[in-house]
Parts: sequence; C-alpha cells; structure tokens
Amino acid sequence: MNDNKKLIGYAALFIGIALLPALGVYPVFVMKVLCYALFACAFNLLVGFTGLLSFGHAAFLGTAGYVCGHALKVWGLPTPVGLIAGMAGAAAVGLVFGLLAIRRSGIYFSMITLALAQMLYFFFLQAPFTGGEDGLQSVPRGSFLGLDLHSDLTLFYVVLGIFIAAFWLIYRIVHSPFGQVLTSIRENEARATSLGYDTAHFKLLAFVLSAALAGLAGATKTLVLGFATLTDAIWTTSGLVILMTLVGGMGTLVGPMVGALVIIALENKIGDFGNWLGELTGVAWFNSLGESVSLVTGLIFIVCVLAFRRGLVGEAMALLERKKA
Repeated sequence: MNDNKKLIGYAALFIGIALLPALGVYPVFVMKVLCYALFACAFNLLVGFTGLLSFGHAAFLGTAGYVCGHALKVWGLPTPVGLIAGMAGAAAVGLVFGLLAIRRSGIYFSMITLALAQMLYFFFLQAPFTGGEDGLQSVPRGSFLGLDLHSDLTLFYVVLGIFIAAFWLIYRIVHSPFGQVLTSIRENEARATSLGYDTAHFKLLAFVLSAALAGLAGATKTLVLGFATLTDAIWTTSGLVILMTLVGGMGTLVGPMVGALVIIALENKIGDFGNWLGELTGVAWFNSLGESVSLVTGLIFIVCVLAFRRGLVGEAMALLERKKA
C-alpha cells in the first residue's frame, strides 16, 4: 500500500510538471532543470544507493553531449539514434573508468575518477570535433518519432517523457534484488562479500548504469540547448551535481530533483531576485547579487550541511516518520 501511495505521488508530481508551460513557465528553463535532475538522479544511484562517491561524473555528461551533437550535426543521424549514441558513448567511458577505479574505495576511488575525468576534459579541449573552447554549436533538434522538435513545447513533452522513463528505470533498479544488493554493499561491503556476492562486479554494473543515465541527461541537454561545451565536462560540473544531490537529499529518489531545481533556479533567477531586493531595501549591493551565484550557492550548502544533514527531502521524510511514530 505504501508503494502505491508513492507511485501516486510520483504521478501527481509529473502531471504537475507537465502543466507548468500552461501556467506560463518558460519550457526551456523546465527542460534544463529536468536534464540536470536526471543527471543528479543518475549520480544519486551511485553515491546514494551504492556508496561510491565519484568526482568525475561530468565526464559522462560531456561525452554524451559531444557524441550526440556530433551524431546529429555531422553524421545527420535521427534524433533518437543520436540520443542513444550519446548514452552509449557515456556508458563506454563509464566502463573504462569503472574498470580502472572500482577496486579502490573511499577517497582513492574518488580521486581516480577525478583524475580520469580531467584527462578526458583536456582531450575534449584539444580534439577538433568538439570545437575546443568555442564548443559544438548549432546542433539541430530534428524530429522524434514523427514529432517536430523545433517547437519548444513539443520538445518539452518529449524531454519530460525521457525523464519519466529514466526515473522509472532508476525506481525499478532501486527496488529490485540488484538494488538491494547495492544497498547492502553501501551499508556493509564486507558482509555482502561474506554472503557470496562479487561486490566489485555489482559496483561496476552500478557505475556503468549511472554513467549511461548521466549520458542520457547530457545528450538531452545538448538537444535542448543546441550546443555542447567544455563546461559540461569540467570538474566544477561534477561538484555541482554533488551539491544538487546533497541539498535535495542523498539516497532519496525525489531529492536530486529538488536539489537540481534549487541550484538551477538560483543560477538563472538570483539576479532578478537581487534586483527586487535592491528596489525593496535600497541597498545597492543586492543589484550585483547575480554576479555572486557561487557565494549564494556556497551559503546554501553550508546551511544544508549544518541544519539539513539529510537534505531537504530527507529531512521532510524524517519529520513525517516522527509524526507517524
């Protein structure tokens, strides 16, 4: 019964998202949030449910973005094939990263993923097909199963469909026997090994799945914005997805979505909010708040670490459990 309530809640959430354009919300902004929400959900599958902290997840976002953009713009492939190509490219990179890093644990695993991601970043910086610092521009949207994606509204519902499908896949993974083994590895890897599970094999599978889903987010983001740049592959983007997951609630399904909304909304709307505060209070400093996004984001991170140790969604769930008790 509890699972049915959760499914009804998820359905209500997605229906609410589908109605946002009708309420006047800019579709491209919502699509950008959905792409980063999928990126955060993919990362959460690895860190929240398997206990592996990767500092190099931006590599998969960037790889898929470049592969998808190149497939659509240069090779002229259909849009669905381009998305699958980007996802497959990220999964392949994830397999290589996983084989090199998965037998290490703790900070050693994290630093290996960071080093590998930085190596890939410098490759993208020098490779001719990425456009270097200019990025891969003017990526066509094409069509998706007969739907013309040049309309922002049409593309919005396609992106929402992709997100729902990916979210459902993550939900099924987490609630499957495979997901239960991942949780046991997170809680006590030595005990999982003593029960006969090949933990390295399970962690590698989780890593590749997370990379593929992060790649789907990167490919979809390239389709939405029409370009792929080095920003998608730089280490600060890996830090950004960690921040999204921690703010929303690590180890929860909806938490990364909330964290992505908070961080992306700050990046896009903090300037408008600062101008409103400047007019309201007469303090001129607020007008420059849009240039201090990193400062505001850092303050939010500090507040969440001190006051919301489980993240926004995690604390809300804990409060509901206390009330039931």
